[in-house]
This record gives sequence, C-alpha cells and structure tokens, in this order.
Amino acid sequence: MKKNLFDKFADKAVYFTGSAAAFITATILVIAWASVGPIFNFSEVWQMVINTGTTIITFLMVFLIQKAQNKDSKAIQIKLNELIAAHEHASNRIVDIEDLTEDELDQLHKFYEKLGKLPKKEASSTRSISIDEQSKSACNQRYK
Repeated sequence: MKKNLFDKFADKAVYFTGSAAAFITATILVIAWASVGPIFNFSEVWQMVINTGTTIITFLMVFLIQKAQNKDSKAIQIKLNELIAAHEHASNRIVDIEDLTEDELDQLHKFYEKLGKLPKKEASSTRSISIDEQSKSACNQRYK
C-alpha cells in the first residue's frame, strides 16, 4: 500500500516528537532561549520569540496528534471487529458500535456493567452472554 506524502510526513513527525531526541532538542532550545534573555534585557521581543514559536508548534502538533490518534483508533476498531466476527457466540451487531448515539452507548454500557456484576457461576466462560442473547431474553420475558 502506497502512502501519500502527508501520511509519510505525519508518521515520521509523530514518531520523532514522541522520542527522547525531540524532548532533548526542545529542552536545549528552551535553555538557549533563556540564556540569551540577559543579552536582550528580557525584552518583549525576546519573550515573543518563545511565545510565537511554541504557539505555532502546538497548533501544528494538534493536527498531527489527531491524525495519529484517528489512525490508531481505526486500527484498533478493525482488530476488535475481527475478534467479534471470529467468535461464534459474539453479536455482530456490536461491530459498528461507534456509529451509535451517546444514549445508545450508555444503554450498552449499563448492560455490560450488569453483566460484569453477575456471580462468576452465572457468568461462566463456558456460557456466552451476548447482547443478542440478552435481547432475546428480554423479548421472551415481555411476551410471557
């Protein structure tokens, strides 16, 4: 798979900025800036140099970090979808869960919280308790 120029740049930039070398470089720049403060009498221009530089870098890094986070999130979602699809007792309705509303996600969260509180005997690993099973159970109880 061929990456475009921005993807290549973003991957390398995110990798570098998370490295010890980037931290050391930034530390050296701050020390150098601070050490020339007396030469410039700690003037407004001297202060503006660091303020402007850090603001620009922070602004650009927000986009690089978001791109990296989106890519990681998508990869994790694909891996989880593969696990769900591969498990015979899992509900495939969970695969596109990220498209649900906040309220729907809250309902599912409550369901899984209740499931986690079941006694170990009841929530045995030999028995599948998927959202589909829970829905069938709720329908059966409703129509009895």
